[in-house]
Amino acid sequence: MNLVSIKNLTRVFDVSKPWLNRVIERLPKRMLTAVSDVSFEIPERTTYALVGESGSGKSTIGKMVVGLLRPTSGNVEIDGVDLVTESDAAVIDRIRTDIQMIFQDPFASLNPRWRVRDIIAEPVAARGGNTDGLAERLLEQVGLSADDVNKYPHQFSGGQRQRLCVARALASEPKLIVCDEPTSALDVSVQAQVLNLMSDLKEVHGLTYLFISHDLTVVRHMADTIGVLYLGRLVEEASPDALFTTPAHPYTAMLIDAAPRLDAFGREVEPPEGEIPDPIDPPKGCAFHPRCPLATDICSAERPTLQPFNGGRVACHHAGQVALKGAA
Repeated sequence: MNLVSIKNLTRVFDVSKPWLNRVIERLPKRMLTAVSDVSFEIPERTTYALVGESGSGKSTIGKMVVGLLRPTSGNVEIDGVDLVTESDAAVIDRIRTDIQMIFQDPFASLNPRWRVRDIIAEPVAARGGNTDGLAERLLEQVGLSADDVNKYPHQFSGGQRQRLCVARALASEPKLIVCDEPTSALDVSVQAQVLNLMSDLKEVHGLTYLFISHDLTVVRHMADTIGVLYLGRLVEEASPDALFTTPAHPYTAMLIDAAPRLDAFGREVEPPEGEIPDPIDPPKGCAFHPRCPLATDICSAERPTLQPFNGGRVACHHAGQVALKGAA
């Protein structure tokens, strides 16, 4: 059963200059499409990872899923309830108790003036729940000491602070946790500890993760399904094994080739060509065609749609014609 169902999700931002400046300078409105027509599903107790370059729309999707941003169009269904169209406040409130988010920066996402006990218990206390012993129990679950409940965030290391964020996310017993680059601000050794903790907690609590990351090495070991975003659109979706061995989209292959590999010391790989286009004025047709080595006339004229391919989905006119440059 799918816990999350995202359908045709789109978010457009107005990045125009103030009205008076536009009138004086005779400038039109400028609209930035951060996410465009994205659809995917997340079955219960699985991890769906979103990857892509900075500016591809990963975090915007995460914020729309948890309700921090309202979609311009499309639907976000959690446990069968569409949070975009649902009008019953009680139903929305019930579903939102099942959703939590772990943010990228553990230094900024914790209130520096609150003690750990108050930080962890806040999601439960805000709804009048019983918080007796809650913080102590959750601290031990995430590998910290119950004696830390009276400390402040500045008394912890970066990895320990992220464990506090995990404990806070678990406090309301959620079904879905959106993880927005949860380890990017941490050292490599600490990243592994936090990721192992999250994997263990997923099994113990039956959690479902939407895992947002730019680190392909991380998502390869964390995800059950990986979605690749480019300029706000989903260009490929596949299992980790399929994605890393036989990528169907040239952008996916470019990302994999650019990623560091322990088994390929000294290899020479050409760096990715070009930069992600201006999302305010994207290229016509396939947005990746200016950087694509396989591009033909149809790529600049016609935008490909997501189609089933080798057990996954891909949006490419030349799907399956990709070869990894860095393959052993």
